[in-house]
Amino acid sequence: MGTVTDKERIDEALELLWVLDEEGHNELDRFSLSSDDPDTTLIVETLLNEGFASISGKEILLTEKGRKTARGLIRRQRLAERLFSDVFEMSDDSVVNDACKMEHILSEELTESVCTFLGHPPTCPHGKAIPRGECCKKLKIEVTPVVTRLPEFEVGATGKITFIVPSEPSRITKLNSIGISAGSIIKLIQKKPSCVLQIDETTVAIDPEIAKEIYIKKVIK
Repeated sequence: MGTVTDKERIDEALELLWVLDEEGHNELDRFSLSSDDPDTTLIVETLLNEGFASISGKEILLTEKGRKTARGLIRRQRLAERLFSDVFEMSDDSVVNDACKMEHILSEELTESVCTFLGHPPTCPHGKAIPRGECCKKLKIEVTPVVTRLPEFEVGATGKITFIVPSEPSRITKLNSIGISAGSIIKLIQKKPSCVLQIDETTVAIDPEIAKEIYIKKVIK
């Protein structure tokens, strides 16, 4: 009958099986109804032939091989959703669409870097669990994100600006003119009513709305 060779079709089927399993629905009929694949009979046959899934009665279940592959896909997708939502504040539709593309191209090393960068988030923006990775297993204490927005940074701490995501492009020029740019080392003096920063020997105040667009990483002396 043939086999599906399109990796993305197989990946999407594995992700769907993972999500349905989370919801407690392993029925083969449920999978067929939920799938967007143009030929669910063929995709199921492919999953069985490749050892990704098995049939038990009326249920289709991920094998150990299938769970390992699906777990990685789901982890990459949900971390990408968190990155696009938290850091770039993209719309929900854009987050989902772009995350679905990213899951197929993110390497394991880059995935671990994204997870560490975000502070090992436990859930995606929709509240679904993000499978833990090796970087998460190494943690013995609760951690905060490596990079945070300026208003969430610790008063009195020194940090390095990693990037700025301005809602208005003209803000970059204005911030640069007062010494605030990617790579700048600053000390946070206060957060309210405005964020006050010390840059070298200069002290500047920033509107809270603009401060939210500045991301900073703590500098350990």
